[in-house]
Amino acid sequence: MDPFARVSLGGTDVTVTRLGMGLAPIGGLYSAVGDRTAVAAVDEAWQRGVRFFDTAPLYGAGLSERRAGTALRERPRDCYTLATKVGRRLAPGRPDPADIWAEADETVLTWDFSADGVYSSLHESRERLGVDRIDILHLHDPDDHFEAAAGEALPALVRLRREGVIGAVSAGMNRSAMLTAFARTGQFDCFLLAGRYSLLDQSGLADLLPECGRRGVSVIVGGVYNSGVLADPVPGATYDYRPAAPNVVARAQAMERLCERYDVPLRAAALQFPLGHPAVASVLVGMRSPEEAADAAAMASVKIPGGLWRDLVAAWLLDPEVPVP
Repeated sequence: MDPFARVSLGGTDVTVTRLGMGLAPIGGLYSAVGDRTAVAAVDEAWQRGVRFFDTAPLYGAGLSERRAGTALRERPRDCYTLATKVGRRLAPGRPDPADIWAEADETVLTWDFSADGVYSSLHESRERLGVDRIDILHLHDPDDHFEAAAGEALPALVRLRREGVIGAVSAGMNRSAMLTAFARTGQFDCFLLAGRYSLLDQSGLADLLPECGRRGVSVIVGGVYNSGVLADPVPGATYDYRPAAPNVVARAQAMERLCERYDVPLRAAALQFPLGHPAVASVLVGMRSPEEAADAAAMASVKIPGGLWRDLVAAWLLDPEVPVP
């Protein structure tokens, strides 16, 4: 796999590199990053060949978008693909002290899947990013807002695509069932599925991935490390942002032992695994520093022998029906 090859999304002219950079971490996810490190992380990803960057207003209450805009400002706009999200708008207010964004200022986010909310959110994101267009616009986590997202926000996205303001209509969630319902509208070009198509969780195969395959809709997979346990499966590692159960850690450790037989890091297998499905166009990996950007590029470039996938199946760690790279 060439992680820096560009592939088209659905039937659009939008292309993405097989490896994309998830920009949540540079918004100060869990701990402060700082402007300099954030920009250096994007620069390192760029130097390695990444040309797909995904952000959102949620990430650090706009901080990720502002930092991404700074990092990409001098890059030729036609040379990279930029995604952001709508459905949550920023407003002045006192942030929750339990918030996971370590650098957020006096700003809160409010849900808004109205058409006007989409237009306003997009305008605000472009201002923070300093760009005149967004390539991919996702509906962001509309779990409890299906009617507004489908009835108000989606027609607004379709109109923006028709007018050439955006290139691709998408939705991003960590559940596959609602994305599958969205796919059946015939209005989407791609989806961002987080955490539901990984070495530990292939539940997206039950509905979304086959539906997208039939319709020619592309899938971008996030959460390939399931928030940490597939990056380093030690006791106390996280799975879906909570402490992983002992059986989950044990399963990841068993995978790691098989990977070691082939001198393949578990991170490499976890990152590359989703790309074995024909509907998957790209994987997004969160990177908060130049070191993490360099590591993601290296893991995406590791050559993985076919024998590793066969051994994972033989050890009942992977279903034989699951497609592999």
